[in-house]
Amino acid sequence: MEKNNLKAVVFDLDGVLTDSAKYHYQAWKMLADKLGIPFDEEYNEKLKGVSRMESLELILQNGNAQDKYTQEEKVAMATEKNEFYKQLLHQITPEDVLPGIHDFLEQLKAAGIKTAVASVSHNAPFILERLELDKYFDYICDAAQVPRAKPFPDIFLSAAQNLGVEPANCIGVEDAQAGIQAINAAGMMSVGVGIKSQMQEAKLILPSTAKLELGMLKEYFQLA
Repeated sequence: MEKNNLKAVVFDLDGVLTDSAKYHYQAWKMLADKLGIPFDEEYNEKLKGVSRMESLELILQNGNAQDKYTQEEKVAMATEKNEFYKQLLHQITPEDVLPGIHDFLEQLKAAGIKTAVASVSHNAPFILERLELDKYFDYICDAAQVPRAKPFPDIFLSAAQNLGVEPANCIGVEDAQAGIQAINAAGMMSVGVGIKSQMQEAKLILPSTAKLELGMLKEYFQLA
């Protein structure tokens, strides 16, 4: 392995490529209201970067209802939430791609740097298609095939393996603390996008996706 040679960039989806988090919130809110459980945008922050079933457990805990339902009933609830979410996703268009992402992906392709999406969302392929970004990615992780969700490194390790690249030669881009922890645990360089207080463990923190630029990232990568 050639040290400090950037060969791949692995992206989270929600909050990095697009902001579909609002649709997740709306879908969870619909389910929580149906169950009579309090749920607002502040509590929704706890759901960032975690799997669908883990998110459901957090919502049920907020209503002291985690022991009220069987596992079969919980799976049915998570499925219902996802149906709400998929209906909302049809509103997404290429205009919902976050600032700077198109240019950055073009830079990576021109430089021959591989790309992957490491999202816990089972809807990632559909979202990327709606955004017309699917053509830019060499691999899209299948969350169903990953045994442990973020903050465990499994999904980022899977991305590196399927790209044929060592984790040490990868940058991971995230907007949530659980994702940053997963990138670090995978042995990649972590880049956080957003508020510093929410991703203090990131090796590099950028205020927005508009600041993603290959030349600058290469410099940081070589110093890491």
